[in-house]
Amino acid sequence: QVQLVESGGGLVQPGGSLRLSCAASGFTLDYYAIGWFRQAPGKEREGVSCISSSDGSTYYKDSVKGRFTISRDNAKNTVYLQMNSLKPEDTALYYCVRAYGSMLCPVREYDYWGQGTQVTVSS
Repeated sequence: QVQLVESGGGLVQPGGSLRLSCAASGFTLDYYAIGWFRQAPGKEREGVSCISSSDGSTYYKDSVKGRFTISRDNAKNTVYLQMNSLKPEDTALYYCVRAYGSMLCPVREYDYWGQGTQVTVSS
């Protein structure tokens, strides 16, 4: 059974840092691109970052470039999102997602989603 389980969210002050984890099971992470999405109240879900399987290339939404870093540890079957210099506008429910039929980022479609982990940036 394919599962993606996010963790690491919480409450942090502006300028602070969090590291989100996405633990995958039921499939081998090596052969899938994995993305992070987020959704804030009243807003549409948006793609934040993605990491490719084939060459390790990464993609970032413009607003998080230089602040967020996506990485993967295939031995642990886990993808991470290191978030630094957090801003209030980063507040959202963050999801990790598995690419549908692609090893490369960016991709158009994803097939499995985690339940999400809440990130709240507030003073």
